[in-house]
This record gives sequence, structure tokens and C-alpha cells, in this order.
Amino acid sequence: MSFSSDVKQEIEKQKVWDRKSTLSQDKQIQKIIVREAFLKYGFISNPNKIYHLEIVMKTKKGAKQIFDILNQNGIKARIIKRREKNVVYLKEGEDISNCLAYIGASSSVLRFEEIRVMREMRNQINRRVNCETANLTKIVNASYEQIKAIEAIKATNKWENLEDGLKKIGELRLKNPDLSIEMLGKKLNPPISKSGANHRLKKIIEIAKEMKKEDF
Repeated sequence: MSFSSDVKQEIEKQKVWDRKSTLSQDKQIQKIIVREAFLKYGFISNPNKIYHLEIVMKTKKGAKQIFDILNQNGIKARIIKRREKNVVYLKEGEDISNCLAYIGASSSVLRFEEIRVMREMRNQINRRVNCETANLTKIVNASYEQIKAIEAIKATNKWENLEDGLKKIGELRLKNPDLSIEMLGKKLNPPISKSGANHRLKKIIEIAKEMKKEDF
């Protein structure tokens, strides 16, 4: 059974009119209008895949009524025209959760929120992994360029003529190809800042580029 069917099955079991409710008669009628519209014309997608709830009404007047009721209760609904139908829809997880609560689908709200939490956790993990992968790729690419420059200079007598600071960070880079520039700076004795280490490595690359120009 689909999530949408489960929601409808839950609210079908409820009493249409709650005599114990503290809501005014008008407010109760509004809830019933939305509830019955969802039962007859509504659909909610599988929240594991996408957040989407819609109620497809035949008339513009009917859609506007549902739209107004939802928005008056803090649920941000929208209306679109689809062929000859008027569709009231929700796309945000929080609004869908509030709508389910509004029509009395309390068990479905709990299930929906559980799925939302799991989705957000997965998204956070994916974002973190993507960020770390991007950073690692950046480090690898920069390290490759630096190592090629160091090796090019070391293949000539110019390496011995470099200032000690450049030679030290060059040797350190060759031994630690996977370290970030910041960590390379910290491993020097005495340690230097990330910007200092970056400056020295850029200087090495510039020297290697100048050597290449001289060969032509």
C-alpha cells in the first residue's frame, strides 16, 4: 500500500464531526472541507523520494477555497492549472507535515517526520562526502603540479642554488604528496603559516615555468 493510501485510510477511520473539539463550528467545517477534498481528490507522493502533496479540484472556486483554508492555517499552498483541472499543491516537507496534522493524520505525521529526519541525515552525509572529495581532489591536483615542478628543478643544478626555505618545503612535499599546504607548513621546523607555505610552493612552480621557457 502506498503512503498516500495509508494517509487516506487513517483519516477515513476518524469521526467527521468531533463534538469534543474546542474549535469553533466554522473552523471545524474548514477542516472537514480539506479532509474530504483530500480523501476524494488528493494524493501524496512517497516522501522517501520527493515531497509533494496535491488536491486536484474540478473548479477554480473549489481550489481557491482549499488554498485559502490552508494558507489561513499557516500552510503555504500554491495553485496551478493542469489541463482542465485546478491543482492545489504543497512542495515543502514542513507544510506537508502540517497539512497532515491539520486533517488529523497524526500517525502519518510521525511516519512522515521520521522519513524527513532520515533524508536530511543522508543529505548531510552526502554533502559532507562531496565536500571532502572536492577538497581531496583539489589537494591532489595542487600536489601533483608542485611535485612535477620540484622534480623538474631537481633534475638540474638549480636546485642546490635555491634558498633553504624553498628546498625544505620541496623535500617535504616529495615525502608527503597527500598533505594539505597547511599541514606542510606545520611540519616545517620552524613551522610556517598556510599562506607562507603556499607562497614558497608557488615560487617553486614559477621557477620551474621559467626554466621551461628557457629551454625553448
